[in-house]
Amino acid sequence: MQRVRREAKRILIGFLGWTVLLCGIVMIPYPGPGWLVVFIGLSILAVEFAWAKRLHNYAHGKYKYWQSWLAVQPSYIRAIFWMLTCITVVMTIWLLNGYGMMNDWFDLGQDWVDSPLVGR
Repeated sequence: MQRVRREAKRILIGFLGWTVLLCGIVMIPYPGPGWLVVFIGLSILAVEFAWAKRLHNYAHGKYKYWQSWLAVQPSYIRAIFWMLTCITVVMTIWLLNGYGMMNDWFDLGQDWVDSPLVGR
């Protein structure tokens, strides 16, 4: 019975950790807590898996290095990264038809804002 509980706990932690980790990876290019969610997912996995602890420590070190590198860059380099982030957000909203839905809701008649992924 003890072995079954241990395996059930391991499976539950694995499922929860992977779910949080994958959500965080999807969130990385967007403004907000993407990296935080990745590290939370790795921390959950690290409860049961040694590789996750090693990966968490490695990734956290690289993240700190990236942040310190970006902080000392000229403002035009930081602006380029902010612009790339904005372009990613705008393109994602367009591809997921966010602008098309607003166009439909408010009857704007601007069909060019519809996503190419949504069939009409």
